[in-house]
Amino acid sequence: MTSLYRGQITLPVAPLGPDDPLPVPHRLLENPFELGANLPEQIRHGASFGRPRSMHPYLLQNNYTRTREPITLPTVVMDNGHLRATFTPTLGGRLWALADIASGRELLHANAVLQPANLALRNAWFAGGVEWNIGTKGHAAHTMAPMHAARLTGPGGVPMLRMWEMDRLREVVFQIDAWLPADSRALHVYVRIQNPGEHEVPMYWWSNAAVPEAPDVRVLAPATTAYATGYDGTISEVPVPVHNGADRTFSTHSTDAADYFYDTTGTTHPWIAAVDSSGHGLAQVSTARLPGRKLFLWGTGPGGQHWQRWLSPDGPGPYLEIQAGITATQFEHVMMPGRTNWDWVETYGDIAADATRAHDEDWDAATTHVAGRVDALLPDAGLDAVLTEARRGADRAPEEVLHRGSGWGALESLVRSRSGQQWIADDGGTPFAPESRGEEQLLWEALVGEPRRGQELLAAADPATPPASYVVGKFWEDLLSSTAPGWLRDYHLGVLAHARGDDQRAEECYRASLADRRSAWALRGLAQVAAGRGDHAGATDLLSDALALADDQPTMLLEAMSAAIQAGAPQRALDLAGGAPREVRSMGRVRLLEGFAAHAAGDRDRAEQVLAEDIVIPDVREGELALSDLWAAVHPGRAVPERYDFRMRHP
Repeated sequence: MTSLYRGQITLPVAPLGPDDPLPVPHRLLENPFELGANLPEQIRHGASFGRPRSMHPYLLQNNYTRTREPITLPTVVMDNGHLRATFTPTLGGRLWALADIASGRELLHANAVLQPANLALRNAWFAGGVEWNIGTKGHAAHTMAPMHAARLTGPGGVPMLRMWEMDRLREVVFQIDAWLPADSRALHVYVRIQNPGEHEVPMYWWSNAAVPEAPDVRVLAPATTAYATGYDGTISEVPVPVHNGADRTFSTHSTDAADYFYDTTGTTHPWIAAVDSSGHGLAQVSTARLPGRKLFLWGTGPGGQHWQRWLSPDGPGPYLEIQAGITATQFEHVMMPGRTNWDWVETYGDIAADATRAHDEDWDAATTHVAGRVDALLPDAGLDAVLTEARRGADRAPEEVLHRGSGWGALESLVRSRSGQQWIADDGGTPFAPESRGEEQLLWEALVGEPRRGQELLAAADPATPPASYVVGKFWEDLLSSTAPGWLRDYHLGVLAHARGDDQRAEECYRASLADRRSAWALRGLAQVAAGRGDHAGATDLLSDALALADDQPTMLLEAMSAAIQAGAPQRALDLAGGAPREVRSMGRVRLLEGFAAHAAGDRDRAEQVLAEDIVIPDVREGELALSDLWAAVHPGRAVPERYDFRMRHP
């Protein structure tokens, strides 16, 4: 009999902290890749569109440290006597753990700590479990944010967990239904994306499972070729399993970090599995809507191993990732028509294979055997029948609310009802209750529902306090334009124009905001526009003025120092750092820029002193080489110390 209940886990956590109040309307954190000429036209076409200008209106999550403290997190647990699945609705609905009860074997990399790191589209991300990614390439905006969650009755009468949210980037609603059928040895997951609008949108989805890595773990999928990235900025087609003289399906055979996107063309039910020397490990299989399969590995080089320890400092050991997506690679989007739903079923369970056969050097024999074991995990009626049954309950209203997510879906429901635009049914399977709206939605809710009160809130806003949140799109631009001018109205209009790439209009609005009342936020907006046209000296002046009004904003100081260095004025960058409050100027990333500025200014002693003090940057970026680059610049010819080595390619 399957049970579903609330639980909790207590573990060392580095608290996320508040969102960075400074918007990023003009750039993405993800770097582009160069596609090789030998890639199929379908992949090249899918990679040619859909990349957003930025993640606006989301704010960055970058106010965390490397200091951890015991914190208790709420969970939702499902148990059918064979498997125990643990979900964390406050952390993007992550499947934290999936345990085989009889053996006690954990099929996932269940992290022993919660340590954010800078790998997501909003910066903060943590390693482990199964993560659900929507929108565009990268770890999704909601990955460290709460999801709506509820209990209801699922297929076969067993209890089911539903989690859902609105993706603000694409303005779609997604839901994840998870259940454990009685006597099943596989977790069933139904995913649905709803585009209720009139217009088509670029779409992206990848389910990302972290599993234990060891020399005896082999990753198999029904493919003989893969599209490989090597973190050198390129992607190309390679053979599977042997590439450059080594069997790359064993992740420990690779020195450098890499992605292998397996070509599963022609597979009715695509799958991927990680099999160790006992024959056990996680298998994932889905219906045809989810054809992509990927292996990600950090590599055995010093940088990759440092990343493993950085993400799981007290963890159960190293990990690799097996993933499933709606495209062949993660560089592509597909256009999702308006008023359309897309859905599929995924299952997760122990492959329970014959290790000798799964590790056979004969790749065809190995994959044929594992494919048979994948089939044994599926219900007798097959995955397509499970999908049909799941669809019948997709719009069934929740029976018990377990957790509240963000208030943005509820605000969108209000906006669309007032403007006559299509939206999902408020009494359907993914309701966004009005009571979920909070402080972040306060101004916007008032502007839509109580215009006079909204105008009062705009007029009363204190320019010394950063705005609580941002919006995007023509509806809001038109609505704000219909209200009386003022510093906050004009500032938001500037950010809206900036987000759609109209820098001239953005500059006009920022200047109008400053003419009404001076604020650090509008000055910074002008600085971003100036930097965008290459005027780094002008950006430095504007950011210096902004810091005089808001010297407690680390991001603003970092931008000012970076602009000064780019403007060829490293001493000014050093002066800016010296004038910041102690708690800001002592931050690792500020110290890093101080080191670069000192080196550029010819002050080698100061640069050496910075490096000698063991810089710790909690949000060092995946693929970022700044620490090792500074070391190499200051200490040419000397090996990069392990603490500064985050390189994903062996030099």
